[in-house]
Amino acid sequence: MKEGLTGRHGERETRGLRDFLRIVIAIAMVVMGTSACALRASRQGVPPEVESVVTTVGEDAEEGRYEKIYSEADEEWRRDSTLEQTAAVFGTVKTKLGNVKTRQLHGAAEENRSNGRLAGHSFVLTYDTKFDRGEGMETFTLVERNGRWLLAKYFVNSTALQ
Repeated sequence: MKEGLTGRHGERETRGLRDFLRIVIAIAMVVMGTSACALRASRQGVPPEVESVVTTVGEDAEEGRYEKIYSEADEEWRRDSTLEQTAAVFGTVKTKLGNVKTRQLHGAAEENRSNGRLAGHSFVLTYDTKFDRGEGMETFTLVERNGRWLLAKYFVNSTALQ
């Protein structure tokens, strides 16, 4: 006599199927979670206008246009730094590390804050950057003001700067 799904053999099959489905679902959740993290850190998740500001600031720094960087930056930048300090920061990076050879997006975080110093819409972008004379991690913080993206903070971490 054949046992149907209600017998012992059927219970084992049902339990085995349930365990198999749990494993498949768990794997799918891990894959989707990994994909979501990868998407957040890819160029696809960063608006072109934001990327454009990073490119422009990089080009201005390479050409020594520190006054332009300072004048086009957000008030947050000008509150924390003078023109002379801006020139010193970008000048030191250029002197010690050289020009940027490659800049690869490492991470991107989009934020919307209702209060604080960087209230509003912002992006914090971290890049693995290769310079002429070393490597480092660059971090650009950009804020949206009146429909325009502006530099609010910039930081480079590299052993070549020590």
